[in-house]
Amino acid sequence: MVSSGEPARQVPTIPGVSEVTAIPDATSGAAVGTRPQHLLLTLLGDFWYHRSESLPSTALVRLLAEFGVTEPNARAAISRLARKDLLVATRQGRRTAYALSETGHATLVEGTRRIFRFGNDPQPWDGRWTMVAFSVPEENRPLRSTLRTRLRWLGFTALFDGVWTAPGDHSAEAGALLAELSLTTATIVVGTACGPAEGDPARAWDLQGLSDRYTAFLADFGDIAERVHAGEVSDTEALVRRTTLIDVWRTFPALDPELPVELLPADWPARRARELFTDVYDALGPRATRRFRELVAVDDPAAAPLARHHTSTEALSEA
Repeated sequence: MVSSGEPARQVPTIPGVSEVTAIPDATSGAAVGTRPQHLLLTLLGDFWYHRSESLPSTALVRLLAEFGVTEPNARAAISRLARKDLLVATRQGRRTAYALSETGHATLVEGTRRIFRFGNDPQPWDGRWTMVAFSVPEENRPLRSTLRTRLRWLGFTALFDGVWTAPGDHSAEAGALLAELSLTTATIVVGTACGPAEGDPARAWDLQGLSDRYTAFLADFGDIAERVHAGEVSDTEALVRRTTLIDVWRTFPALDPELPVELLPADWPARRARELFTDVYDALGPRATRRFRELVAVDDPAAAPLARHHTSTEALSEA
């Protein structure tokens, strides 16, 4: 990955999260530690959303090179996404091109919906919690890992190893997940008394660590907000910073269950962080799109004009 020569600043680790995008170095804006696969999906979700046309593999490699990804690593990432049925290989004359598969498109739609709805419309809390209790045999570790990851994405966290909880009534989403994974022995309970012995389920979250992470986000992206509005950001930097911005922001829905305001400390920074995210994301859009088109045009001039950005408001309506 791109590096300015200085190590990325370390941020607090949220317990229970095994893979988190690093906060970028404040000077380079590079997504230090972000996997090329995630970067490419972020780029396609941001500028190739709802498009069925193929892009040459050389164009995808060129896009990833903006983030310091070497050609071998870029091609390996493209191959992995194809093996996961997120991209489909096609032929354009003598060269290989890739389009989003149905699975890839559905993945981007689901991710876009979750990323942009996150923190957008806080709902009143009725004092209830949803608890999911499950037992997955040790020999079925992949299923257990998938279940835990998907539960976090829904806003759950572990009270105990096989007992997870989230504020509000999430029985429908949890039930759909369990049905999808064919976990017929799991139990879902919705009520006001499904917490740990201390009596406060909110204690299951590391709120201080999460607050520190929001504060780091505000510090690391605050400078770009001022510079972009002053017209001091180039198209090249805009593409890198906007992609890094959304790749970092996308980690928060898996970390923050959006606890009711009654359970949060005073001056909780999440709303300020979301306002900064949408402001910078929208402001960088036109410049970033110009750079995306410029890079694609080297290999496919006809496809380049098809790329477009969307605003945070449009992303909500298009998801």
